[in-house]
Amino acid sequence: MNVLVTGGSGFLGTHLCGELRARGYTVVAPGSKTADLRAPRSLERFNDLRYDRIFHLAAWTQAGDFCLYHPGEQWIINQQINTNVLAWWHSDQPQAKLIAIGTSCAYDPQREAVEENYLAGVPTESLFTYAMTKRMLYAGLLALSKQFGLRYLQVVPSTIYGPGYHTDGRQMHFIFDLIRKILRGQRYGDPVVLWGDGRQVRELVYIDDFLRTMLALADTVENENVNIGSGEGLTIRHFAQTIADLVGYDFAKIQFDTTRYVGALYKCLGIRKLRALVPDYAPLPLEDGLKRTIAWCTEHMDRVADG
Repeated sequence: MNVLVTGGSGFLGTHLCGELRARGYTVVAPGSKTADLRAPRSLERFNDLRYDRIFHLAAWTQAGDFCLYHPGEQWIINQQINTNVLAWWHSDQPQAKLIAIGTSCAYDPQREAVEENYLAGVPTESLFTYAMTKRMLYAGLLALSKQFGLRYLQVVPSTIYGPGYHTDGRQMHFIFDLIRKILRGQRYGDPVVLWGDGRQVRELVYIDDFLRTMLALADTVENENVNIGSGEGLTIRHFAQTIADLVGYDFAKIQFDTTRYVGALYKCLGIRKLRALVPDYAPLPLEDGLKRTIAWCTEHMDRVADG
């Protein structure tokens, strides 16, 4: 099977490419130096293969408060990326099935985060622009499927975590930031200051669970949008307490800065549709996943020291 992956150098992309190659697939994963996805026809040079699957992971964003300061750029750049990838798919690789990554922040926080609500209501204000570019990506999938019969799958993950997180200077997703800060507090005595009051609710899905489930859905499901998460939302305080217990740090020392940006107050995906499609879905227990992630972060402390 021939597969092209956009965004293959990121955390998810690196793991995905490794898994696909382990399965014996031919994987092409162009980086920004070989394919500037902001430019039309940038993927033409990879047309020497006919692809069975296209995994579209690329997006211009970061965790933390990044979206607050780059809304205009996010709109332009992500619209360029998504339009160019979908145009290439339609014109040059229509036989391929495209698997796209949606975002949980596209959901209106006042509505249940289930698939039929993906395009309904208004996303969280601070994440609005990025969320709307992802909604537009899904609108593109719907439109190309309707007019031209192209096949797609969109999956919407909760926060993905596990070993091997990229440490390239970008802001970290919350769970890696928690681990980094608490490890530094335990090892070096650094103050551990978390953003907000710690009552924000988040959800995690372990990287191996996400990949296995996404690839299973890619084999069996077409023209659908499917949430992939644990189905369990927990507070930042709960995650911090669990990490502190696992590394031997006194949770009482943790400070909460309520003046800092916290994003959405509640993010937890409904996964009824996923459980119907994958009846044996059984995500890794949180503590087991955190142990594996903490072990990797501890081993690579020099790489995660500065966030």
